[in-house]
Amino acid sequence: MESTGVYWIPLFQILEERGFKVYLVNAHYLKSVPGRKSDVSDCQWIQYLHSVGLLRASFRPPEAICALRTLWRHRGSLLEMAAEHILHMQKALSQMNLQLHNVLSDITGTSGQAILDAILAGQRDPVTLSQLCHRRVQSPRDKWRRLWAETTDRSICSL
Repeated sequence: MESTGVYWIPLFQILEERGFKVYLVNAHYLKSVPGRKSDVSDCQWIQYLHSVGLLRASFRPPEAICALRTLWRHRGSLLEMAAEHILHMQKALSQMNLQLHNVLSDITGTSGQAILDAILAGQRDPVTLSQLCHRRVQSPRDKWRRLWAETTDRSICSL
């Protein structure tokens, strides 16, 4: 069986559960063996290469490890998506001429989320927003006044 995309996984699992010894072959190995290979004769070509011993089965870990790897990859993709959303929020803040990253190092922290919630609720007073910061935020309060000097609500819907 040629491993192309994710289409092979259900068939591989079904055949393996029914007791078949399934060879999972990397598509790169098939292309490196000389010969005519097309979509029409692909199955016959793989069968021929297997019958003459030119194919090598790829490593397939046990099912428990496969499930763990799937969860780990999904976690990684969720982290990537979260990072992209944070970048979109920072871009929207920049388009509003609100350089919140100059005051807070992490807009997804407790203070950042409280300030973003207040902004979405309509709050624009720099003093009120600066009071939403956690006591450990060390940004000078005069930075807050400069932060709100020329803001616009143009990109607020992107937050």
